Amino acid sequence: MDFTDFTLSEEILSTLASLQYQQPTEVQRKVIPLVMEKHDVVVKSRTGSGKTASFAIPICEMIDWAENKPQALVLTPTRELAVQISEDFINIGRLKRINAVEVYGKQSFMYQKTKLKQKTHVVVGTPGRLLDHIQKGTIVLDQIRYLVIDEADEMLNMGFIEQVEAIIEKMPENRVTMLFSATLPDTVKNLAQNYLQSPVEVEIKPSSNTAELIEHSLIWVEEHEKLQLLQNVTIIENPDSCIIFCRTKDRVDMVVDHLTELGYDCDKIHGGMIQEDRLEVMSEFKRGEFRYLIATDVAARGIDIENISLVINFDIPYEKESYVHRTGRTGRAGMKGKATTFVTEREKRLLEEIEELIGFPIPQKVPPTAEQVAMSQFAFEQKISSEPEIKQLKSEELNKDITKLYFNGGKKKKLRAVDFVGTICRIEGVSAEDIGIITILDTASYVEILNGKGSLVLSEMKHTTVKGKQLKVHVARR
Repeated sequence: MDFTDFTLSEEILSTLASLQYQQPTEVQRKVIPLVMEKHDVVVKSRTGSGKTASFAIPICEMIDWAENKPQALVLTPTRELAVQISEDFINIGRLKRINAVEVYGKQSFMYQKTKLKQKTHVVVGTPGRLLDHIQKGTIVLDQIRYLVIDEADEMLNMGFIEQVEAIIEKMPENRVTMLFSATLPDTVKNLAQNYLQSPVEVEIKPSSNTAELIEHSLIWVEEHEKLQLLQNVTIIENPDSCIIFCRTKDRVDMVVDHLTELGYDCDKIHGGMIQEDRLEVMSEFKRGEFRYLIATDVAARGIDIENISLVINFDIPYEKESYVHRTGRTGRAGMKGKATTFVTEREKRLLEEIEELIGFPIPQKVPPTAEQVAMSQFAFEQKISSEPEIKQLKSEELNKDITKLYFNGGKKKKLRAVDFVGTICRIEGVSAEDIGIITILDTASYVEILNGKGSLVLSEMKHTTVKGKQLKVHVARR
């Protein structure tokens, strides 16, 4: 099956090709037609199966570009996932000029309010901040036609159930509701039963091939021996890319300090960091700028990073579902991976709960011997002292012909999107199809120029007025 087998527009198909979407995954094959036919769905599918595209593709296809109010609302448990899903919507809907805005806590409410005043098709956010915007009227709901509850099990585990229900209660009744979850505990089933209309249930069962993609193992260890065991395991495995999960931010700090002293190329992410730093670290890890990421569960939920060959649970998670999300960071997109968990004797009950959830006993391994570590030391030191290979993100191919321009004028100068469109379209060789998302702020505006025509527009706009005003213009900084 191919994406051309769905009733998708040329714009969406062209974008998917640029993003290197080749053949639909199983969850995409089953969910896209159901959403296109306006069915509510409850989807149980392992992380890494392509869930985001299964709802983003049909929503982008069906959105009415001319409507200024949001038409889709996506709830996510974490800020990082909100940013990632928003980027996915913008990338998939690039040629349809679909604008997505992410909202989450610890970022300026007024900044988000300003962004939401633009033409916004999709809003993605964490429940608390979404509810704030809804209650203050900065998100208008009367045109919402699609509601997505993503990573539902993690959202409810994190105590968001009341906020999620409060948001759903305010939604228009005439909508398509999609619920996605890696596991389906009773709380998720009750949510679906209460708020979805005759939903179609889709379960993507791991095939034997999928199960074989991740090699699970556990090592029994005393607490005081964990750091040495971590060092030995990483030397033996010598991964190109590895996430090490800890329970708390203090544990993350302790592990990253220890590995840094040993010369490891590593960084960290946890809830105690400011959001900009968290996003920057995640972006650098995706590009492969360092090999070891030490993290709390904020990096476990839904984050899509390719080619992570090893996940280490330095601390076994208290929440059994977190094991599924953590280990799901490896073995993605058909690639093989390993997941090793350190377990102390006191944590035996936690292990039993995890094994009951995943349906098989995790194989036990003996710790690496001194001889094995010594034999692997040279290859490990060679890799750790070499420069990592920087990866090209899928979106870079799509965005290479797009230039984002900055203008030093906005709402305070009475400028509107139509003023920029009218002016830019008068440039010879440029049409409305060459103009992407336009963002008008109080004192600045950003205009995306598509199809490789950015340098032409930049050159012409340096001596062209907008609504009679001569504006400074340059390529927008990151």
